[in-house]
Amino acid sequence: MRLDQVKTIGIMGGGVMGGGIAQIMAVAGYDVIVRDLTHELVEVTRDAVFEGRWGMKRAVERGKLSFDQCTEAIDRISFTLAPRDLRDADLIIEAVPEKLDLKQQVFAELDTLIKPEAIFTTNTSGFPVADIARDVSEGRRPLFAGMHYSNPVPTMKMCEVIYTPRTSQETIDTVKGVAEKAGRAVSMVKDAPGSYGFVMNRVFAAAKREADLIVEAGLATREDIDRAMMTGRNWPAAFYGQRGGIGKQW
Repeated sequence: MRLDQVKTIGIMGGGVMGGGIAQIMAVAGYDVIVRDLTHELVEVTRDAVFEGRWGMKRAVERGKLSFDQCTEAIDRISFTLAPRDLRDADLIIEAVPEKLDLKQQVFAELDTLIKPEAIFTTNTSGFPVADIARDVSEGRRPLFAGMHYSNPVPTMKMCEVIYTPRTSQETIDTVKGVAEKAGRAVSMVKDAPGSYGFVMNRVFAAAKREADLIVEAGLATREDIDRAMMTGRNWPAAFYGQRGGIGKQW
């Protein structure tokens, strides 16, 4: 599927990541359908997208969106509990919890429901894309890629586009184009079976491991490491500090 053919995007899973992705895609002009498991989860996602700290109304207050842009984007987003309601989506972005077997199960089900020409993408933080695509049909494999965003999605401009040896060039170009249309800076990454993390998370994990070694050797305290990296390398958040928190995921 070409970039100009993508009109509707289905988001499989709401929450912090799915809601943020839905928001930037709606602002970019796409019709978006978000599927989640319960009405309660849908309401949490809806509130985050419309009213949350990084939501669209706050973006208007900060001058990032006009009132008209916000209203039009809100009108483009719908929510559902039924996976079949994503059947006519041109591009699927999966944002369910980071469990490999769950992601495999989700895509196996979607493969039977979604039109055969639709592109499938996963927002995994680092599972090999080929592993996630394990149970989809042969015809879908050239249409399968990764789109890894960083939290909070509306403010973090990064998107890693991950492609397997089976991903077609047209799919790669389309996925990259969609991310760029949504205002993301795209890094292209080859899938790497047997490893986890793509570029951003692997580089960060390596830095965090080295920081831990420095602490264990008694060369510096956690506070001094945070201070060195935040003031000397302009890192926006701390490895260890309570306020920064990016190290907590490791």
